[in-house]
Amino acid sequence: MQSLRHLLPSAGSLIVFEAAGRLSSFTAAGRELGMTQAAVSYAVRGLERQLGVPLFQRRHRQVRLTEAGERFFADVSLGLSHIRKSAEDLRTLAVGGHVTLSASTAFASFWMMPRLQQFRDELPGVDLRIQTADRDLDIAAEGIPLAIRGGYPKDWPDYDSLPLAEEEIFPVAGSTYASHFGLPRSVAELASHRLIHLEEPYREAASWSEWFLSAGASGAVANPSLLINDYALVIQAVMEGQGIALGWKHLAERLLASGLLVRITDHTLVTGKGFHVVWPKHRELSAGARKVRDWLAAQGLKRFR
Repeated sequence: MQSLRHLLPSAGSLIVFEAAGRLSSFTAAGRELGMTQAAVSYAVRGLERQLGVPLFQRRHRQVRLTEAGERFFADVSLGLSHIRKSAEDLRTLAVGGHVTLSASTAFASFWMMPRLQQFRDELPGVDLRIQTADRDLDIAAEGIPLAIRGGYPKDWPDYDSLPLAEEEIFPVAGSTYASHFGLPRSVAELASHRLIHLEEPYREAASWSEWFLSAGASGAVANPSLLINDYALVIQAVMEGQGIALGWKHLAERLLASGLLVRITDHTLVTGKGFHVVWPKHRELSAGARKVRDWLAAQGLKRFR
């Protein structure tokens, strides 16, 4: 049986073949790789001799993959992409670099941004990249080390996690709304006010109906005056005096402390869920990512003390 060393083509010839197949041109592949057209052609011919099949149909100033070439190209390009990704991961682990944190726009705006200077003061050597998305990304597939997730740890069997905050929800209004319309004096009266509803398209979120039910007002009808599909815009609308919305404590607490938001009623819906920093199991974090994870977890510990 032939050893892999003698059976497999050299890495250099595979890289040349992948570029030529992707670009359908020996000349273009040469420009990309810093080689002459003749050198690319020579490397491809050597690969064809080794494999015993033609990989390209050669025409005037154009090349096309043969059927065998297309099959080989699919496997080679997939293999090289995995090797490239693994090499990039190892390089990141070795030299550090930036750390990407995937999060919702609301978390980035109302939780992370107010703490950003503290983060820089305490982790001066870490370059943080916050990547927001309207849905939870598959961070393992995207090559992102850390993310913020809401729910239960059992919801993420492929991730490890540490808690940041419990899910606690209560109504909030802006000072402008309070001065113009007054504040409701009871849960029942709240239902007649201008209520802003979050229509979350991808992430699960508690509704006004759930909040009223938890407050013992199951018959209250939460008539929407405004429906918005982004929580950061919901809070913006509240601060502009457009109505009353549900406030998530871990996101609203600094706005409440500054007076930009006003809490309505004493009742809090505690769902039992929480918000966590998560990272893929079976993938080693870089030193920088471990520092960011531990820093985020420490902020969560302050809340639970």
